[in-house]
Amino acid sequence: MNCVSINDLPKMMRPNETGFFGEYGGPVGHPVLAVEMEKIKAAFYNIINDAEFISEMKRLHETYIGRPSPIYHAKNLSNLTPNGAQIYLKREDLNHTGAHKINHCIGEVLLAKKMGKKKVIAETGAGQHGVALATAAALVGLECEIHMGVVDIAKEHPNVSRMKILGCTLVPVSEGAGTLKEAVDSAFGAYLQDPENSLFAIGSVVGPSPFPEMVAYFQSIVGCEAREQFEKLTGGFPNEVVACVGGGSNAIGLFSGFLDEASVRIVGIEPAGEGLDTNRHAATLTLGKVGELQGFRCYFLQNEDGSPAAVHSIASGLDYPGVGPVHCYLKDLGRVHYETATDQETLDAFMTLSREEGIIPALESSHAVAYAIRRARELGASGQGQSILVNLSGRGDKDIDFVIEKLGL
Repeated sequence: MNCVSINDLPKMMRPNETGFFGEYGGPVGHPVLAVEMEKIKAAFYNIINDAEFISEMKRLHETYIGRPSPIYHAKNLSNLTPNGAQIYLKREDLNHTGAHKINHCIGEVLLAKKMGKKKVIAETGAGQHGVALATAAALVGLECEIHMGVVDIAKEHPNVSRMKILGCTLVPVSEGAGTLKEAVDSAFGAYLQDPENSLFAIGSVVGPSPFPEMVAYFQSIVGCEAREQFEKLTGGFPNEVVACVGGGSNAIGLFSGFLDEASVRIVGIEPAGEGLDTNRHAATLTLGKVGELQGFRCYFLQNEDGSPAAVHSIASGLDYPGVGPVHCYLKDLGRVHYETATDQETLDAFMTLSREEGIIPALESSHAVAYAIRRARELGASGQGQSILVNLSGRGDKDIDFVIEKLGL
């Protein structure tokens, strides 16, 4: 499989010419933004067919990010269910900056540089996208402005410090809940002030076209590698591939390598927070309704008047009321199953992986680990010979202080 050609991506991952995945996604309606989005779209589809751009991106994958990230057989974790399914981890936590976010940030800053932009602007929740974009911007010599909710700033202090050290301008957002949705609104507003000289470098497969397909393309390296690595390691494909889903970038990255393999069950894990029977969750695809959010059509959690509902997750990177349009489409097709993990299950998985394997995962990724542990137990002895591949999308350095306080360690 070619890891850099958009034409090699599964058809269900590619939107139609107007940017829709089925009925989801679409172009932005704002007249000024619409013009700029078309410029970005044209530039994106031009550069991904440019040999020089592809060569530079490959070089940075290998020498800067540290790709390919390995697949690790988590034998100790698997042994918690004797003679059951074996759990494997795609180690995106080992990337430079500690998460999958650097994959699309490198692509976005190279695109911005090619377009003659002077600045990149973005939102961040857990801070991983902010750190990755600030890192990539420093590498190529662009200004960087990151908008982050005040709640997340307090919670994710280590990543805030990293962003400042890397030279970005951090904009605290206190409106509304002071979390990821408000950070997106604020960043879009800042971008509108000077779209000529700046690029909005969105942090997930959300937003109007071309952002969902652009981020999905840059993240598809994860699935391409995983497919080839797993087959080489085991002689076949995993029975299930699993990833956490907020906006959905790490998930679509892994899923891209297996969507065309009907024998592989694909599962996205949403945050159930404090319970699906409360209003303290962010289970968008599980309980959301279809509508328009921040310039694109998707499932999102809504109030009675159709406005975005307040959401909650123990993982700052997942507390978003909507989800990428490609995930909405895959849900409707029935190709991907979307399940949930609660805050408590996530904390338990965080500690279990840390103490069984010596790997401290991000709280976001811990949702997927929680499902894998639960699924292995459900399968029990009937799972013998089966395998579950989890995208360990980020490391938990950023979450350590919060978890210690939460658990009273």
